Amino acid sequence: MTTESSPTVFADRHIGARRQADVETMLKAVGYDSVDGLVDVAVPDSIRQSKPLALRAALSEVEVLAELRKLAGKNKTAVQMIGQGYYDTVTPAVIRRNILEAPAWYTAYTPYQPEISQGRLEALLNFQTMVQDLVGLPIANASLLDEATAVAEAVLMMRRANKNKAAHDGKTVLDIDVMPQTIAIVKGRAEALGFEVEVADLSLGLPEGAINGVVLQQPGASGRVFNHADAIAAAKERGALVTVAADLLALTLITPPGEQGADIAVGSTQRFGVPLFFGGPHAAYMAVAKGLERSMPGRLVGVSKDDAGLPAYRLALQTREQHIRREKATSNICTAQALLAIVSSFYAVYHGPDGLKAIAERVHTHARTLATALTAAGRTLTADTFFDTLTVSVPGKAATVIAAAEARGINLRHIDADTVGVSVDETTTPEVLSSVAVAFGAGPIGEAAGFELPADVLRTSDFMQHPVFNTHRSETQLLRYIRRLSDRDLALDRTMIPLGSCTMKLNATAEMEAISWPEFASIHPFAPDSQTVGWRELITGLEADLAEITGYDQVSLQPNAGSQGELAGLLAIRGYHRANGDTQRNICLIPASAHGTNAASAVLAGMKVVVVATAPDGTIDHADLNAKIETHRDALSAIMITYPSTHGVYDADVTEICDAVHAAGGQVYVDGANLNALVGLAQPGKFGGDVSHLNLHKTFCIPHGGGGPGVGPVAAKAHLAPFMPGDANKAAHEAGHGVAISASNYGSAGVLPISWAYVQLMGAEGLTEATKAALLAANYVAARLNEYFPVLYTGEGGLVAHECILDLRELTAKTGVTAEDVAKRLIDYGFHAPTLAFPVAGTLMVEPTESEDLAEIDRFINAMISIRKEIDQVADGDFTVENSPLRNAPHTASAVVNSDWTREYSREQAVFPVHHLKQDKYFPPVGRIDGAGGDRNLICSCPPLSDFEN
Repeated sequence: MTTESSPTVFADRHIGARRQADVETMLKAVGYDSVDGLVDVAVPDSIRQSKPLALRAALSEVEVLAELRKLAGKNKTAVQMIGQGYYDTVTPAVIRRNILEAPAWYTAYTPYQPEISQGRLEALLNFQTMVQDLVGLPIANASLLDEATAVAEAVLMMRRANKNKAAHDGKTVLDIDVMPQTIAIVKGRAEALGFEVEVADLSLGLPEGAINGVVLQQPGASGRVFNHADAIAAAKERGALVTVAADLLALTLITPPGEQGADIAVGSTQRFGVPLFFGGPHAAYMAVAKGLERSMPGRLVGVSKDDAGLPAYRLALQTREQHIRREKATSNICTAQALLAIVSSFYAVYHGPDGLKAIAERVHTHARTLATALTAAGRTLTADTFFDTLTVSVPGKAATVIAAAEARGINLRHIDADTVGVSVDETTTPEVLSSVAVAFGAGPIGEAAGFELPADVLRTSDFMQHPVFNTHRSETQLLRYIRRLSDRDLALDRTMIPLGSCTMKLNATAEMEAISWPEFASIHPFAPDSQTVGWRELITGLEADLAEITGYDQVSLQPNAGSQGELAGLLAIRGYHRANGDTQRNICLIPASAHGTNAASAVLAGMKVVVVATAPDGTIDHADLNAKIETHRDALSAIMITYPSTHGVYDADVTEICDAVHAAGGQVYVDGANLNALVGLAQPGKFGGDVSHLNLHKTFCIPHGGGGPGVGPVAAKAHLAPFMPGDANKAAHEAGHGVAISASNYGSAGVLPISWAYVQLMGAEGLTEATKAALLAANYVAARLNEYFPVLYTGEGGLVAHECILDLRELTAKTGVTAEDVAKRLIDYGFHAPTLAFPVAGTLMVEPTESEDLAEIDRFINAMISIRKEIDQVADGDFTVENSPLRNAPHTASAVVNSDWTREYSREQAVFPVHHLKQDKYFPPVGRIDGAGGDRNLICSCPPLSDFEN
């Protein structure tokens, strides 16, 4: 492990404990003379790679940014009028700089500890309220991944929730005017789960047969806008549930789905201030009718109360999370697009209802103006009612029109040889309209004439009347509101976030810098290949580097979350078996300790989950594994293992497990959530894995953004390559493509420059050094804290991998102090808690990562030792657990200045348990929150708690 290197070497900035003296201190505590000696014991010889990674030498920050500038320069920006669910938009500078590019927002973790997440939870509650108001339904979630997969989630939800016996097992019907990429995604999900999907023109009525659910698009892919009320009523008479995929900007002018009788509304919020990003990340939404909220996938922000009786936000209905419900989960979605949802919500706050409506009216007027010019020139439109999109008939001349527009710097949608689509957006100008008209061979544009929205589709109800959307009109007000919310949170820019399994490490500013450059951010996912050379070169290079790092033959960056990467890998295994004629192979073995999304993803891939027991030492129980392999030998499809294991150790028998499964005809899925403990040391594609997903938002430095974005690419051996994810847009028009996982071919491409930059900055040596540093840090924490909180599982030599599980169960039995009490008490010390109660109830899983320096790690260790002394005070009877600083944590400023302080410990112990806090103190805005109360009384929309009470 290199130390005391030149400060120009990026690895020295990324790795926290880099001074030789610090490394020696940590090694002394662990009991080793060298880092390599520790690694040689911890990591089994059977999996160690034999040669260094074949990556190019590390570059400096200046060199990487120059390389990114070259790649960006190979992309060609254009006026994007392709539409198809993706629209150019203006991100207000105050939002771009102070949210999208602000570490207080993008380095935050999922708000599982709500007391230190009140700012982002309020912003997400604003998002939910915005969606609920616009779609006319009472409950919305806090975002999904993209519109196409949100529709797929709605389809699965309708299939679960439909209680009509005649309709329950019926087919799902998609209107022919649903976005083509959405149809492709739904068909892919349906094929794996074995239900029928029919695409029909619902303007002609419903098809025959039992129907479980119906999906409509408003406006349609063709641009058509019409009143869906009759179609929805007809579907309900047949016992079907109805989903409408709706454009939120259009809903400022047209009747919302809820008012027309829809059960579910889904869609994208991208055009609310989120750049195109070559396809993502963008926040989808879902809203449902009353009674369906407990079946809804994704996260839901609700209002409860804290221990002082004050309103407080939290994630509601958390028992739906996959790590609890596993194969019974309603969805494998465990993440969201929180950062992008927050951007969209602030866009709504910035513009307010009047501003949004004005944008919509301007967009519609521009579309009408263009329609007038085109029809005057003899062009035919497929629909005379539209919001922003025109579908124009140009028999035999589509390519000519497309080329003429492109020559003028404008991208139009090539539908087929005879048809062109044009979508107007917030950025469209009269000059652009004139150029488009000329490309079609039409005359100059004039005033809009005709093509008004018909009366039966016009919205008459108000929306977004809450003060939060009608107060922050000046930039000063909005800037202060943004700052006020961010000050309520603890993110990685303030403190170490020692979350096991979640890897909250440095998101370097240089890595982040390129994502908002127009040459990357302003590219449409369906832009011509000639305009995306730089993007595709970056993506191809990153895929090649990830293949080298993992030891696999092919990588797809399409999955836009870890759970989606899991699904992609399992669908590849399913496709492989079916191609070999082994259609009966549908059993997926999953260890009891695995990530909960594993089981949910296996079910979505059409597999049956069989759980393998865990041995007392935390490894897979070999007797149980072998018995289940024999029982299911002929039906065995795969085993899913996490390596290092979810228990934070390197199981020495992993190759033996892989061999046993392969011998039975199964495939090995290695969950790559813990790849940051392998990079440069071992390659899952070489020690037995057939396929893995990775988490770029963990190992490769994409920030978590308060719960998303994420990227979960899938890596596979050559025999599975033909079954890797296909392009949904192309699959909608051409045969021979693999199952699509996300709406755009490269998923959340917009954040890929971050991981590309990280790999280039670190190089092979730096990446390997980071892995070693992570192992040293975790073992240092384990060694220092073991006498206070026993480490539950260890591997060879009593060592752990990159994380360790602290076992509090015996302390809880003796004192009543729970792991949750410790998690909340850590807030008073200025820390985010480690991972609570996963993978073992009553424990805390700690991952310091390679990016924390010794001083910060020691600050955490000292906080934990201090908390152990407070637990001992309970054991010694100094105060009862109910009256202890642990059970009453976290302590707000208002609690400690209250003149009625009657607690059995001092105010100073409450908020200044260690001396340095007197100079650097974070006070949580609320006390401990009553989660159960919030679930019993579900409130999931504004008002915000602090600004509008009076």
